[in-house]
Amino acid sequence: MDLGLLLLRLVAGLSFAAHGTQKLFGWFGGHGLAGTGGFLEQLGFHPGKRAALMAGLAETVGGLLLMLGAVTPLAAVLIVSVMLVATVAVHWTKGYFAHSGGYELPLLYMVTALTVVLMGPGRFSIDAGVGREYAGLGWTVASWVVGAAGAVLQLASRHQEPKVEAAKTA
Repeated sequence: MDLGLLLLRLVAGLSFAAHGTQKLFGWFGGHGLAGTGGFLEQLGFHPGKRAALMAGLAETVGGLLLMLGAVTPLAAVLIVSVMLVATVAVHWTKGYFAHSGGYELPLLYMVTALTVVLMGPGRFSIDAGVGREYAGLGWTVASWVVGAAGAVLQLASRHQEPKVEAAKTA
């Protein structure tokens, strides 16, 4: 089981961190802070560049913490928060499946992070190495609640702009 958890943490954590570096540095075909910031401004997050920086940091740090099995509840909080915002702001209206732009991948990341907290990161983790393995239902629920609260705060700060296209066609 410990090897399975290590494999899960490595793949999910590195994948999530890579998404963050797309936003922060434009790596792996990403758009960097300027491009991601412009997109986020279109979604109502102002200033967009700051929102891109925060999302990129949350993804990168959350992914790296998950990969290392270090302070896994914090990793889950960061992942849940940024993925809930992405789900509501971008993916929800597109349905479930990723091929249509749906929320399949954000949901998978959230469930993976919360599952690692529920089960514990395993013997091959920093948490276990320092004797502070945060695991169990209490830590999982707390990670979900704090992550969801962060997402709600971010979404509440979003500026809903009137649709200009509707006015142009009238």
